Amino acid sequence: MSDNSSLIASATPLAARMRPTSLDEVVGQSHLLKDGSPLRNLAAKALPGEKSATVSVILFGPPGTGKTTLAQAVARTSGRKFVELSAITAGVKDVREVMERARNDKDLYGVNTILFLDEIHRFSKAQQDALLPGVEGGWVVLIAATTENPSFSVISPLLSRSLMLTLKPLDEADLHSLVVRATEDPRGLAAKFTVPGDVVDSIVQLAGGDGRRALTLLEAAANSAAERGGASKKKPLISAEDVANSMDRALVRYDRDGDQHYDVISAFIKSVRGSDADAAIHYLARMIEAGEDPRFIARRLMILAAEDVGLADPGALSLAVAAAETVSLIGMPEGRIPLAEATIYLALAPKSNSAYNAINSALDDIRSGQFGEVPDPLRSSNYAGAKRTNAGVGYKYPHDDPRAVLEQQYLSAKLENRRYYVPKEIGQERDFADRWQKLRAIVRAFKKSS
Repeated sequence: MSDNSSLIASATPLAARMRPTSLDEVVGQSHLLKDGSPLRNLAAKALPGEKSATVSVILFGPPGTGKTTLAQAVARTSGRKFVELSAITAGVKDVREVMERARNDKDLYGVNTILFLDEIHRFSKAQQDALLPGVEGGWVVLIAATTENPSFSVISPLLSRSLMLTLKPLDEADLHSLVVRATEDPRGLAAKFTVPGDVVDSIVQLAGGDGRRALTLLEAAANSAAERGGASKKKPLISAEDVANSMDRALVRYDRDGDQHYDVISAFIKSVRGSDADAAIHYLARMIEAGEDPRFIARRLMILAAEDVGLADPGALSLAVAAAETVSLIGMPEGRIPLAEATIYLALAPKSNSAYNAINSALDDIRSGQFGEVPDPLRSSNYAGAKRTNAGVGYKYPHDDPRAVLEQQYLSAKLENRRYYVPKEIGQERDFADRWQKLRAIVRAFKKSS
């Protein structure tokens, strides 16, 4: 090992070494750390004769936003015993053992326990049920962490007995403060490296709101600088090249099974619908970079073409289908190009949801029993004995008219006044609106004569 390499030699990762020991050291999440907040109350030491706060909390937020840090800081400053379980490795038996020990510690020794459960969304219903006696009985204060919305991943009895606290990604100022502190703190790089401001800025950008990622990247860049410096006695300079060698791109915060998946695809759909081509391409790039299935993206584009562009530009659906077929034939990464082409086209296309509204309105009538009988002239007459029931009797063949349209009752009398298709005066649908008005006047002429 070179002299410089020994500057950062440690068996403990930088992110773990820099973990705050109190809530006052926590960077970010100021909305959760105000005076009188649940976390502040949990962290407060009970004075003699006073009762400690016992409310359980569920910390919901992206990776690297401080969920474990907050739990440990609360336990440390409150004087409670801290027990940590991971949903990946712990089973029902482990949970019950923790609960039993916590009850004994409370009853026999007056010691309160904080149980920190990481990734609670991975716990089965049976495993979560095992937590209830301890939470209800106050044997433990549960601090659970999850990257997925607890409303969908945590059982209702546990949700009703806990407060849900939402953590936000760290902003650039928070990350900047975190990185600078780590370069100077004795637990971190202890000011043994020169870290220019532009390097700190680069790390902040690449971290993408994740404090742990920022510190991991700083540590990797410091390793690179130390190795590059060899046996030199000079203070190593962490350069932009060291950062680039450690990570050449920001890892996109996107969990294909979690909330980020739904948030990003939602933003993509709404950006296309809102005609913002730049935003739409941005979210498309995020999905591609995160490894989203391109077939999933292509399916969403086909739906957008039908639902949101619709009859304002009927060719949009053909283009979206062609993009989907092209992606299936050529695969990725080249598939990004037809996906981008379709995304931009749909974003810039005129928008009409008249077809979407028409089918939904008709379905609402059907589901509520508003459909009536098929008029006799429209009923099938291609079977023996049809005339005895008047099936098909009186049907007028449109092609017998030079206009290929004529007066005829197509809906039951119960529905003859219903209007499902209401065209918009947008794009090509302007022509449809005019045409439909004229056609409807001819077809519905029977109403005037009745």
